[in-house]
Amino acid sequence: MAERTPWSLSGALRGMFAKKLIDAETWEDLEDALIQADFGPSITEAVVADLRAKVARYNTTDPTDLQRMLREGLEERLSKLDSTLNLSARPAVVLVVGVNGVGKTTTIGKFAKFLRTYNRSVLIGAADTFRAAAVEQLATWAERAGADIVRPQAHGQDPASVAFQTVERAMKDGTEIVIIDTAGRLQTKGGLMDELTKIRKVIEKQTPIAEVLLVLDATTGQNGLAQAEAFIQHAGVTGLVLTKLDGSAKGGFVLAVQEKTGIPIKLVGQGEGINDLTGFTPHVFAQKLVG
Repeated sequence: MAERTPWSLSGALRGMFAKKLIDAETWEDLEDALIQADFGPSITEAVVADLRAKVARYNTTDPTDLQRMLREGLEERLSKLDSTLNLSARPAVVLVVGVNGVGKTTTIGKFAKFLRTYNRSVLIGAADTFRAAAVEQLATWAERAGADIVRPQAHGQDPASVAFQTVERAMKDGTEIVIIDTAGRLQTKGGLMDELTKIRKVIEKQTPIAEVLLVLDATTGQNGLAQAEAFIQHAGVTGLVLTKLDGSAKGGFVLAVQEKTGIPIKLVGQGEGINDLTGFTPHVFAQKLVG
């Protein structure tokens, strides 16, 4: 029995744009495809209304025109926020936050590898000290990425002290970029956001924080965003990292999350390998999404 090809937005649109004329069915199919790709009702409605207006203005019935307009429109919307990573400080300290299970540890390893390909020296701080497995996993990824790591000196060590030691060592050694892992939940009575505030304070006594990156699992869509709301409200998030963005089945979430939070997407992970994390480029993403 032949294996079914997974649904993707680009695949759905390919058939739509291969037709000879734009008709009522085209608009219905386009709306259905955007909803299925997790754009959400309000963005889907706005995108379709904008396209209807452009098609009327240019008096076209050619689906290839519609394809180009959709690609350009999505690129324009995705480009409204600056996706550039702010890593010019030395050391540039990056705090990585997010709920457990979104791929935070693997993302840090991939991010370290991404930076190492540009010959940046990287030091990772394992400040998710309540999960011994997380520290071991992070150490494995650090080794694969060619980055150094500062581990807790004891199980359950104060995460803020690990963060402090990591930055202290980076400043002493002249390391260019520091990546600090943090807990997605705590097994103590203290609040998670209080813990993050404490980590921020001890780092900022030494040097400003360059980026606070929130990791989101693209496959969980709006549910994942709801889980991460506390980080957005309290952690001073400066950029989003979307993991598990394989194919374009949930590609609409990229635009939806950026418009809903007002926070730019800075990195995207599109596979399991260590090299599968890249900087977010609206033009490339829109091209891949629409074809």
